[in-house]
Amino acid sequence: MYEAIKFEIKDSIAYVTINRPKAMNALNGQVLDELLAAFAEIDANNDLRCVILTGEGKAFVAGADISEMSKMNSIEGRDFGAKGHSVMNNIENCRIPVIAAINGFALGGGCELSMACDIRIASEKAKFGQPEVNLGLIPGFCGTQRLARLVGKGMAKYMIYTADMIDAAEAFRIGLVQKLVAPEELIAECEKIAANIASKAPIAVRLSKDCINNGYNADMKTASAYEVNAFGVPFGTEDMVEGTSAFLEKRKAEFKNK
Repeated sequence: MYEAIKFEIKDSIAYVTINRPKAMNALNGQVLDELLAAFAEIDANNDLRCVILTGEGKAFVAGADISEMSKMNSIEGRDFGAKGHSVMNNIENCRIPVIAAINGFALGGGCELSMACDIRIASEKAKFGQPEVNLGLIPGFCGTQRLARLVGKGMAKYMIYTADMIDAAEAFRIGLVQKLVAPEELIAECEKIAANIASKAPIAVRLSKDCINNGYNADMKTASAYEVNAFGVPFGTEDMVEGTSAFLEKRKAEFKNK
């Protein structure tokens, strides 16, 4: 089913790997279509608890496929951008948390792909940037919006206007990534985080993600009301009964996503 990506499931974790190493995992139409399909499959699988998204070889994703974009007219370019937005939005709003394991270059569409994820863990050798203005283009997969929200408007403008690439340490300093690890430890660290998340109450994790995503750009009154409503939901679940009982009985909770 998948050719441009690898998709596998181990226990309760889904692994999605962009698999175009000869093209530095550049995002073309096929990759975007397969990512849409993979995340639809993930959302339909109620047994999954977390996703690890990475790239094959030396790059996470080095950008969108320039050879494909160079042949597009304005309408085709807009449609390509719209498809990219759909992919990023589906990842951001995935039912379960998505961890980006950034193993190398995360440029252009690759930086945008990482920003759609919930958590970004980077190799110390990773590089980040939005170099689109070097090509006479602008970020087209929501980079102008997510980057500003993650690192602030001033830093986003600096990175986009200059097209300067930053290293992993700078990405960590400005809050673009949450943790740096040695290259050989990257996947193991992401698996450790994913396993930790998978051990928590699934419904509570999903509701927490919904509250953050839906409340982040709302006014405090609206966001607060959203959280209040969401807070009541777990009280009608078996997970809440199990979690509170385990705490009172001083044992580890065994959640069942109910």
